[in-house]
Amino acid sequence: MMHALFRFIFCWALAIAAITPAHAQETQIKGLGRFEGWRENALIGYGIVVGLAGSGDSPRSVVTRQALSNVYARLGAVISEADVASRNVAVVVVIASLPASANVGDRISVTVSSTADARSLAGGTLLMTPLVGPDGRPYALAQGAIITGGDSFESQLNLSQRNYPTTGRVDGGATVEREVNANLIGADGRLGFLLNDPNFTTASRIAAAINDRHGRIAEVIGADEIRIAFQPGDQDLAYFVSSLENLAIAPDRTPRVVINERTGTIVAGGDVMISSVVVSQGDIRVTVTAETQASQPSFIDGFAGGIRSLVITNTDLDVERGGNDVVARFPNTSVADLVQGLSRARVDTRRIISILQAVRAAGALHAEIIVQ
Repeated sequence: MMHALFRFIFCWALAIAAITPAHAQETQIKGLGRFEGWRENALIGYGIVVGLAGSGDSPRSVVTRQALSNVYARLGAVISEADVASRNVAVVVVIASLPASANVGDRISVTVSSTADARSLAGGTLLMTPLVGPDGRPYALAQGAIITGGDSFESQLNLSQRNYPTTGRVDGGATVEREVNANLIGADGRLGFLLNDPNFTTASRIAAAINDRHGRIAEVIGADEIRIAFQPGDQDLAYFVSSLENLAIAPDRTPRVVINERTGTIVAGGDVMISSVVVSQGDIRVTVTAETQASQPSFIDGFAGGIRSLVITNTDLDVERGGNDVVARFPNTSVADLVQGLSRARVDTRRIISILQAVRAAGALHAEIIVQ
């Protein structure tokens, strides 16, 4: 019942999209891409989590013993690795993303993951851990209590685990120690705007909107890039970028049909068109059943040479013809009309997916099909 209701709502929505005129809605440029140089930076560090309730690394972990010995040495206590044996400690890798623009003292969140044989990081505290960038320079220091969102308990060979307790998060647990500023001006003295979805029409519309506002300063380099000239003496860079990213255009939309074969979901715009096509969908199921029997001879006075068991295979062929065979003719129409017509003919969603793929292969579906 719920499946039929879902199919009715889905087809009704597609039908409404098909009969409603498609008007491209204007979108701010900043929602269509980003300026070249404006990006996050990956940070990584290696640290220790303490305070675990016996769920840390086992004493046989050489890395953990060495790391804990080094921590004691930095704090003024000289303890050899052989004397370190605690399951309340775990060696972890700490990762974070540094924003494109950050000041000293800003707080960022970090993710902590066990690298040895710890069972859980729940209740642990991350000790001070430097986070370095790809250039090997430290940019932040991480420290704080870990929130895992899971737990693991073991007693007398009984184990209970919820979610994945060997990975946790410290919200706002890292402090930025080195200032970072994005460089938006390229070597040619121009800004680069990169589209998330490369499209020549959208790129041309962005360049036209910029030229209408600021004069002929924008040039389309490709389907994914626009170069914009900037004169430092004219205005401040921040105000100039703000005026650019708040311009609104109507982006071009590439016709697409998205199909999820696992869930049987079809998503398509109401303006995705199909040329005249005839669909013949037959439901024929062929089942071959083979049954093998062996006849074993019995002997009263011992075994006789040259006599073997007799193996007999019986095959049963069954051909089943479904009652939902469909032959339908569609003139120039949309995907919404096609799906609605097939649904009225009681064709289920997975067969509709196969039909759409066949129509696309025949060259009648004028859209890109994305199968997930």
